[in-house]
Amino acid sequence: MRYTFFLFIFFTTALNAQQNDLVDFITIDATVEPIAVEERVEGTVRVTFKMIQRADSVYLDAKKMMITDYALEGVTVKASEDKIWLINSFEKDMTYTAFFSYEATPKQALYFTKNQIWTQGQGKYTSHWLPSIDDMNDKIEFDLQIMAPSEFTVAANGRLDKFILYDDKIAWKFDMQQPMSSYLVAFAIGDFKMKKIESESGIPIELYIATKDSLKREPTYRYTKEIFDFLEEEIGVAYPWQNYKQVPVSDFLYAGMENTGCTIFSEAFVVDGTGFVDRNYVNVNAHELAHQWFGNLVTETEGNHHWLHEGFATYYALLAEKEIFGENYYYWKLFNSAEQLQAMSDIGKGESLLNPKASSLTFYEKGAWALHILKELIGEEAFKLAVENYLLKHQFYNVTTEDFLDSVRANTFVEITQWEEDWLHQSAFKAEQAYQSLKKSSFMQQFFEVSAVRAIPISEKKPLLKQAIISGNDFIGQEAVYQLAFEDFTEVSELYRTALKTNNLLIRQAVAMSMDKIPLEFESEYKTLLEDASYLTMEAALYNLWVSFPEKRNEYLEKTKDLVGFQDKNIRQLWLGLALFTEGYSDSEKPQMLSELLSYSREDYSFEIREKAFDYLYSMRIQHDDFIKSLVNACTHHYWRFRDGAREMLDDFMAKEPNKEKVLALFSSYSEKEKAYLKRKLNL
Repeated sequence: MRYTFFLFIFFTTALNAQQNDLVDFITIDATVEPIAVEERVEGTVRVTFKMIQRADSVYLDAKKMMITDYALEGVTVKASEDKIWLINSFEKDMTYTAFFSYEATPKQALYFTKNQIWTQGQGKYTSHWLPSIDDMNDKIEFDLQIMAPSEFTVAANGRLDKFILYDDKIAWKFDMQQPMSSYLVAFAIGDFKMKKIESESGIPIELYIATKDSLKREPTYRYTKEIFDFLEEEIGVAYPWQNYKQVPVSDFLYAGMENTGCTIFSEAFVVDGTGFVDRNYVNVNAHELAHQWFGNLVTETEGNHHWLHEGFATYYALLAEKEIFGENYYYWKLFNSAEQLQAMSDIGKGESLLNPKASSLTFYEKGAWALHILKELIGEEAFKLAVENYLLKHQFYNVTTEDFLDSVRANTFVEITQWEEDWLHQSAFKAEQAYQSLKKSSFMQQFFEVSAVRAIPISEKKPLLKQAIISGNDFIGQEAVYQLAFEDFTEVSELYRTALKTNNLLIRQAVAMSMDKIPLEFESEYKTLLEDASYLTMEAALYNLWVSFPEKRNEYLEKTKDLVGFQDKNIRQLWLGLALFTEGYSDSEKPQMLSELLSYSREDYSFEIREKAFDYLYSMRIQHDDFIKSLVNACTHHYWRFRDGAREMLDDFMAKEPNKEKVLALFSSYSEKEKAYLKRKLNL
């Protein structure tokens, strides 16, 4: 029997590529219970499917899952290494239902962090925690019931239909009404508080935030309603889902993920009013919302057309920011992306938009530029009609670039063949076209005039730079200030003082960033930067003042001892590092200071906080047991960038034999995962 089953698996594997021609999966109704202490899930699935052709088996993608039970009547269910097989004599045009229970220990796509559980399916990985279909071309209606401890809140795709209390657990039942690709199925569990607002069109918008961050809800979600209303109007197609949720989580892998009706994003974008100036959620907010149309309502058939997701979402996010922050901001963002694309193109690494292996810079920014140029070419009215008709014709289905181009051609008499060649097929970035487009903005013309004098001696360009600074324009003023760096201070002191007197936060920030050694005669004016409503400005100013005036370090540390900064505690951690290095400053409290800095390296905190703590601790040559244990733990983290950085740091640390001995001396204190990593690393 065992031999027969594996022969069956071998035979049916050859049919995988053709499954879409055999069956249409209609609904998946699933109950999912994450078991946090074991980092695994238990669940049940009821799947309904209609046969397109006769077959003796179909499958769901399911990575290393075990079937624990299934309904005895009807469809037989069996599990292989990466699939769950539904076996029967299936007849053409007949609809079937299979019901089964399963267990899984996901290696990715479902993450258990401190007091939170969340998903990230990106592309095709939902099958690690939920039997589903990895192919984007198979759209299914998913209804989820999530079991969670009663003290937590759950957000997921769809409308919350009901929740049922079972002793110390609650079942949260969510209903979807439209089909979607499996990679967009999502949920988040945590200590969240939710506030509901409503769009002009009546769509409920649910804004979640961790209880500890409740006071940051308004600045974090600032302009959310305006973004939603603008995109509905600009795109011309009604928001296609029942409601919209947004949930910030710790240790998230990306800036945000556009799960259908339920965006999950990084808590690094949770900010207070001061943090909003330098690091806000507006762009990511608009980008992920735009995906609800571009990517979710219509979905690419394959990677060649990925720009239909990311290019469109990036472009419409730019339009939303233009609505909020103005036209100058819009052109400034376009200019900055053009600079990056041109730099990549100049070194021979330019990429076609239709290259499935292209970089994010290409899909996102070049895609947005392609749409910007297309709108200029065919006109705004034709462009909006083309987008609207494209979405309506293909809603809830999959699309190719040609589908979009067909809609463009149907709504304009303008020839777009050359645009296709220049912006879709060419690998080189069309810098001259971009430059000519940017010059249509009077703001950009002024900026180019100022940036063009970078190489000119300061004595010749002072009047122009002064005029740029007092113009009050953020970006032109910043450009002028940055040209003062490395000049003799006596030559440019008047311009620096003029910049500070503008009281423009971004121009003043440029002063903080462009100077590393502060002249004594400028100290009294420069130190006012410590009071600016910008955490980046405060951080730079504190460090520069501490370096420039050793005799006044105590004064500046006292002035800033209560500042924390962004979510990563940028100012607090800098302060701790500086205070520990300052002789004679609160010496009796330094053990507590070191203890606090060490605590930020532990797994209790997000990787953004830990990463900064590691940098300070390592530069201070700390060899404390807590530092070593936290660093080893970081080497097993789920976020690869953070994990790889920690592994490199551990390698450097252990390059000295005494340090390696310290790491090994703590071996018994490590978790099994940490021990396994060290064993592989050191060939133990």
